[in-house]
Amino acid sequence: MIGVGQKFPDFSVTATVSLDLKNAFTTITNNSFEGKWKVYFFWPKDFTFVCPTEIAAFGKMNGAFADRDCQVLGGSTDSEFVHHAWRTHHADLKDLPFPMLADVKHDLCNALGILDPNAGVAQRATFVVDPEGIIRFVYVTDLAVGRNPEEVLRVVDALQTDELCPCNWKKGDAVL
Repeated sequence: MIGVGQKFPDFSVTATVSLDLKNAFTTITNNSFEGKWKVYFFWPKDFTFVCPTEIAAFGKMNGAFADRDCQVLGGSTDSEFVHHAWRTHHADLKDLPFPMLADVKHDLCNALGILDPNAGVAQRATFVVDPEGIIRFVYVTDLAVGRNPEEVLRVVDALQTDELCPCNWKKGDAVL
């Protein structure tokens, strides 16, 4: 798996960004959102049980990430059409404020090293990438265990201080 200190790979995928079919899809690349921090988080499959809890939680916290000049991008190996259908039929996903990346060819997941060898889907992985495209944080959980978006936001805050931050540091706490 690609790790901290490495460049986030080049990619180009179709993303679902709206329920309106006329404007539902757009192309997202590694050059989209230049100059911003980015949180890329991946889930195994649409229309499952743990995944929407995480996606909705990131959606609810999107404003907090945006306040830190950080773009949230979620994705899986499902198609943009499957993402659209899921958003249309799942109440917690209808108003999602960030793109859902469709890595149908598995190119991005393979480049990141997060394609699960047994299930053939994206692992539950999170990457925090700085404005220069360098990975600064990687977080992967078992396919059955959801992650904590609040912890991801805490890490973004810590990384943006450019200081030494002790265990359990939170924004506003003293740095070392």
